[in-house]
Amino acid sequence: MNLFLAQELPSPRAIEGASPLDKNQDPLIAHRLQKEQYIGIVGLAIALVAAVGFFSRRVEYAIVFALVLSTILIALFLVV
Repeated sequence: MNLFLAQELPSPRAIEGASPLDKNQDPLIAHRLQKEQYIGIVGLAIALVAAVGFFSRRVEYAIVFALVLSTILIALFLVV
């Protein structure tokens, strides 16, 4: 029943492990590609609005209005 008592606990030094990597040194994050990703996302959003606007002007205006209102609200909440 007491299986946890039979196990050996690791030493505190083993728990600490290696020193944490610097945030700029993390190999899983592509820091140099972030600008290109943001440019691609903005371009995709513009293309989406243009494609929807090709079919319906009212929907395009609604999307543009929502994007502008969202941007203003995000800026407002970040400042306050």
